Amino acid sequence: MKLNGAQKNYIKQNIWQVSPAEIASALGIPEREIHDYLKKRWRPEKYEKYISRFSENPEIGKFSLKKFLIDNKNILLLLAGLVFVTYVNSLGNDFVSDDLPAFPNNPDLANFGNVTSSVAGAAIRIFYYFAYKISGLYPLLFRLPNLLFHFGSTVLAFLILSFLTKRPVALIAAALFAVHPILSESVTWISGGIYAYYSFLFLLSFAAYILADQNRKYYYVSLVALLLSISISEKATVLAPIFVLYELAFGNLKRNWKKIWPYFAISFALGLLVVGRVGERVNSLQSSYYLEPGYDNIFIKIPTAVASYLWLIIWPQKLTLYHTEMSFTQFQFGLAVLVFVLYLAAIVWGWRKNKMVFFWLSFFLIPLAPTLTPLRVAWVVAERYAYLGTLGVLVVIAWLFYKAASYEKLKIPVYTFLTILILALSARTIVRNIDWKNEDNLWPATVKTSPSGPNIHNNMGDVYGRQKNFKKAAEEFKKAIEINPKYADAYHNLANTYQQMDMLPEAVENYQKALEINPMLWQSHQNMAFIYYKQGRPDQAGAEIKKALEINPNDPTLRQNIQQIENNLKNPQPINGPVPSP
Repeated sequence: MKLNGAQKNYIKQNIWQVSPAEIASALGIPEREIHDYLKKRWRPEKYEKYISRFSENPEIGKFSLKKFLIDNKNILLLLAGLVFVTYVNSLGNDFVSDDLPAFPNNPDLANFGNVTSSVAGAAIRIFYYFAYKISGLYPLLFRLPNLLFHFGSTVLAFLILSFLTKRPVALIAAALFAVHPILSESVTWISGGIYAYYSFLFLLSFAAYILADQNRKYYYVSLVALLLSISISEKATVLAPIFVLYELAFGNLKRNWKKIWPYFAISFALGLLVVGRVGERVNSLQSSYYLEPGYDNIFIKIPTAVASYLWLIIWPQKLTLYHTEMSFTQFQFGLAVLVFVLYLAAIVWGWRKNKMVFFWLSFFLIPLAPTLTPLRVAWVVAERYAYLGTLGVLVVIAWLFYKAASYEKLKIPVYTFLTILILALSARTIVRNIDWKNEDNLWPATVKTSPSGPNIHNNMGDVYGRQKNFKKAAEEFKKAIEINPKYADAYHNLANTYQQMDMLPEAVENYQKALEINPMLWQSHQNMAFIYYKQGRPDQAGAEIKKALEINPNDPTLRQNIQQIENNLKNPQPINGPVPSP
C-alpha cells in the first residue's frame, strides 16, 4: 500500500524514538510497509544500523527459528492441543472409499518399482512403501502424516501471519484453521491427505520467500519447497501468482519481479506435464465415476462453486464426500451470483483500502482455479479442494474479530463468542471424523446429504450386501441405475446380489447389461461363468472365462478357472466364486 504524506511525516518524526511495530500500530498498517519504505529511502548500511537497534521482534533483523519457537511456545502448544483434541478420534479409523484400491487392494503397494514409475507423487509413494514395509496394512501409520502436516500448516499459517499482520489476528486465524470442519476431509481421510501435504510445502515456500529479504538461503529453500509441493500434487502449479499478489499487497513488484519469475518457470515447466495428462484424467472420471462428457459453463460453475465453499466455511453442516446436489432454482443461482459479485467487490475494496483483505480474499480463489475450468477434470465442489484456500477466508474473519474487539465495550463479548465458535467448530469436526470411521459409517452419512449421487447408492448397496441384507442392497443398486441408466458397475453389483439371492436368471440378465455398457468389465464374464458352471453348462462357462481372460490375461484366478473347467468336464467341481464388486 502506498503511504500518504501524513504517514511519511509521522514515520520521519518518530522513527528513531519508537519501534517500527509501534509506528505501524499507530498508523494502522502492516509493519512490513514501514521497512519497505525505509529500504527505499536509506542506504543499506543505515537500514542495517536501524535494524540492529530494534531487533527484539522476529520480523526485524535475522529470523531465528529457535527464537520463534521459544517466544511462541505457549501459542504453539495451544495450536497443537487444538489439532490433537479435534482429530484424535480419527486415528483409529479404517481405510475407506479411494483408500481401498490405493492400499489394501493395491498389489503395487509393496513394489518399489512403482515408487519410481513417475515423478508426480513419487514422494508420497515412497512414504507409503515404507509405511507398508514397517506396519503392513495398519491405517494409523498411513493417516498419521495427514495430522502432522495439518499441524505443520497451522504453524506456518501463524508464522506467515505474524510477518504480515498483528499477532492476535495470526493466532485467531491459525486456531480457526486448526479445527475447521471443511478441512477434515484432507486430514481424516487418508486419500485426502495429499491436499494437506502439498499445502504445507507451499506455505513453507511462501514463508521462506518472505524471509528471503533477510537471508538469501531462504530463497532457495522456497524454490525447493515449491518444487516438492508440485511433485506432490499438480494443483500446486497454479500457486505462483500468490507471490505476485504478495508483492502487490506487501512488497514491491517493480523491484522484486526478478525474484518471482523462477516460480513461474517451475510451475510452467511442470504444468506442461499436467496438461499432457488431462485426457487421462477425463477418461478416468468418465470410466470410473461415469462423469458425463462435455464442457461446463464457467459463468454458472464458478459462482455456484465459490458460493458453496463460502457457505460451507461459514456454516459447515452439510459436509459430504460427494457434493452432488448442485441443481439450483433461479433464485438460488441468483443468490450465488450475488455472493460471488460481493466477494469480488470486497477484493476490489481491499485493493483500495486494505491490502491485507485484498491479498487473503484473492488467496482463497487461486488454489481453487484448477477445479473451476470448463474442462470436467474435477468435481464442481469438493471440500478437499478448499483446504489451502480456506486459510484466506479465515484470515479475513480473524481480522474482523480483531477489529470488533478493538472497541473496549465489545472486547469481552467478541472473545467469548470467538472461544465458543472455536469449540463448536472443533466439535463439528469430531463428529465428522466419525463419518470416516469405516465404510458402514461413511456411505449412510454421505447418502443423507447427497441423495442424487448414483455412486453413493452403489456404495450403500455394498454396505447392505456386507450386512447380508440383500433386499436393501438390491434396492440401492436399482436407485443407482435409476439415476444413471448407464452405470455398468451398479448393474454388475445388482447381478452379484441376485446371485447371492439365488435369482440366477436375473443375475445373468444384469451381468449382460453391465457388459453392454462396459465391455471391459471382465468380472461380469467371470461371474456368469460361475453361474453357468453351477448349472452344468461347462461349455458356456468356458466361453465366458475365455472372454474374461482376453480382457485381463494376467489374472491367475481366471487361468485356474479355465484349467478347472477343461479338466473336470466329466466330473464337475465348483470353481472359485464371484470376485468382489468393483
